[in-house]
Amino acid sequence: MSGNLPNATKNLVSVVGKIDREFGFSHEYYGEGFYKANLLVDRLNETNDRIPVIVSDRLLDMDSCYAGKYIFLDGEFRSYNIKEEDQASKKHQLMVFAHEIRIVPGDEVKKISRDYNIYIEGFLCRQPVHRVTPQGREITELMISVQRRYGKSDYIPCICWGRNARYAAGFHMGDRISVNGRIQSRDYVSHVREKEGEKVTVNEVSVKRISRADTDDQ
Repeated sequence: MSGNLPNATKNLVSVVGKIDREFGFSHEYYGEGFYKANLLVDRLNETNDRIPVIVSDRLLDMDSCYAGKYIFLDGEFRSYNIKEEDQASKKHQLMVFAHEIRIVPGDEVKKISRDYNIYIEGFLCRQPVHRVTPQGREITELMISVQRRYGKSDYIPCICWGRNARYAAGFHMGDRISVNGRIQSRDYVSHVREKEGEKVTVNEVSVKRISRADTDDQ
């Protein structure tokens, strides 16, 4: 994927991974059913990222079993505010919304390039947060607002390291930014009173290339 895509194309995901369990019903919208599952995407360090995906019943073969199979998926990275049954507040959750999926034979998975599995372009809706880890690595956290059609927006957290972190630290809220990267999952232990001690998985974009829109990549 390239940062020089047309202006109308601002949120693109192409990713391949293994479905961890069968798709489960999520919701219905104007007669169209949507189903969700988790996609396990291999990392180079032999671990994997756990990425929630949501797919229309118009893209699925409802008579087939997808659990344990590898799929290639094109879509968008979207954010949703979801209210859990036992919670009063809503939770910000990120999912890949599928436009197209296909089953991929396991022996062909490694032949498919996954260097950059997401491209987004949007506006910084918070001031960047730059810090240095105890190990001495620089990191900058960004929150990018990406417009959908019909006036909606998705709010996507991004993480920059090293020289990208130093570069991104100079951005300001309201700047228009383009990002190439990889969707990753990260686990942490919750300190929220209702869920204290519970392991929580969050998703974000690990940035590999970043620029102010319409400028050269870094």
